[in-house]
Amino acid sequence: MKLSPKAVASVESPIGPITLIAQGEKIVRVELGKKARAEGSSKVLTEAKKQLDAYFSGKLERFSVPIDAVGTEFQKSVWKEIAKIGFGRQISYGEIAAKIGKPAASRAVGAAVGSNPTPLLVGCHRVLGSTGKITGFTGAKGIKTKAWLLNHEQIEFRP
Repeated sequence: MKLSPKAVASVESPIGPITLIAQGEKIVRVELGKKARAEGSSKVLTEAKKQLDAYFSGKLERFSVPIDAVGTEFQKSVWKEIAKIGFGRQISYGEIAAKIGKPAASRAVGAAVGSNPTPLLVGCHRVLGSTGKITGFTGAKGIKTKAWLLNHEQIEFRP
């Protein structure tokens, strides 16, 4: 099977540069804090850039660009659950574990959240510790970026 050509674009945002990588007409990766040289073009990259601009200007609450995230079945089940979390809402690692039928898997859920290949589009910043505390974030500037995103969405949290 021949893979579709890869396309890459970067956008500036209030949290720093964001690089979007598409394979065919699906986003396969979002890299926070990284600016890459543009490569190829695609309708999905153009749409993702528009949606990110709208999100950061407060006009978009749910991303609708198609995503094709590669991961294990467990990771995909976690990312699918994260994608259901609405703008301005939060959930704990334990709550996700319970929702996917693995109530004792909070730490594994945390690892899956941390390996989310499409942050922002799949809002892993909305996942907090059981006490509402920020426990980590893999994006550029780490917890500072997560705190900015939570404040942007007016989500209460403990630093």
